[in-house]
Amino acid sequence: MQFRSEKLDNGLEVIAEINPEAFSLSLGYFVKTGSRDETPEMAGVSHFLEHMMFKGTAKRTAVDVNRELDDLGSQSNAYTSEEQTVYYMSVLPENQHAALDLLSDMMRPALRDEDFQTERQVILEEIAMYDDQPPYGAMERAAEGYFGDHPLSRRVLGTKETVAQLDPDSMRTYHQARYAPNNLTLVAAGAVDFDQLLLSVDELTRQWKPSTAGRSLNQPVPRSEDIEMVHPPATQQYTLQYSPGPGYCDANRYVSRILASILGDDSGSRLFWELVDTGLAESAAIFTQEFEECGLLCAFLACAPEQHDENWAIIQKILTQGKQAPITDRELELAKNKICSGMILGSERPSNRLFSVGNAWTIRRKYETIQSASEHYRQVSIEAVQKEFESLVDRTKVIVSVGPQG
Repeated sequence: MQFRSEKLDNGLEVIAEINPEAFSLSLGYFVKTGSRDETPEMAGVSHFLEHMMFKGTAKRTAVDVNRELDDLGSQSNAYTSEEQTVYYMSVLPENQHAALDLLSDMMRPALRDEDFQTERQVILEEIAMYDDQPPYGAMERAAEGYFGDHPLSRRVLGTKETVAQLDPDSMRTYHQARYAPNNLTLVAAGAVDFDQLLLSVDELTRQWKPSTAGRSLNQPVPRSEDIEMVHPPATQQYTLQYSPGPGYCDANRYVSRILASILGDDSGSRLFWELVDTGLAESAAIFTQEFEECGLLCAFLACAPEQHDENWAIIQKILTQGKQAPITDRELELAKNKICSGMILGSERPSNRLFSVGNAWTIRRKYETIQSASEHYRQVSIEAVQKEFESLVDRTKVIVSVGPQG
């Protein structure tokens, strides 16, 4: 493996993890913009803009974009989160330049008025469809309750009201500011010809103008709240709990991830044996979510309404019995093996390394090999995990429950 990085004159960063033994490569533009960078009035514009990036450019129609994606035989997609928007594809090495040409052109979309109006309806339907899917908006409501006025409380999709009032000019202004080259990183992984990649991207993006786009980071003040939502069509009760956890730049995240695996992974965890393996719940999990300056420890339950209260009491017992049921050496070993082997197996696909390398660089300004990442987990002590476990008792928490009855 070889890691290389360069910054172009316009501020665009280009990074790559080069694996000469790979049979494919993955390319992606990581844009440092998401729902947290929007104003309340423009909530949802980042996700809306992601859709518009596939609607054509000055050189390509929407049909051209999709046809070329097919011609390249690529596996391609995009996503928007609270903190970034990513466009990526995986192709054969001989298609590196063609893939980059298409991706780079897509970063400068036409943003035509007629496409805007059509895609607005698609977004509104997506919001309605999402509201009809379990857990029926519980995650968004939990974030709003927990984060309050902090930008991380904003919904990635926006709301029907905010999307309905968005206009093409506002989106064009947002795109010009947030999709500037100094707010983008081109990431590549796999069988990459880096020298050629640099020549190509410099030629393709030379006319892109930098902007003053930035991001304000401030620690949220967690809030406590119990929220009940009624969704009569639901056949199960869904409950989600958010409490404080380490952020993506906090070294304690490795401890928190291991603890979450021990307590609530989808197999072999304490919650699995108590609730899922016994058939008491369809799903019960504890997991982490990380942002730049903060993070969350989350608990989730899905089960029959009549079993909910008893099952939720079991989850609370497991979360708060740090002193009564301490972490064992065997649990720690199994969690480390599961996490590290999962990373190693996943690293065989350049697309997985694309996200690992891209996220670490764009958020923490650091390149990590699989070996170094694994070592972070291997070095976590049982004392550190136990301390984290015992601290769960006093944490602020927001709990949202959604079901057929109040």
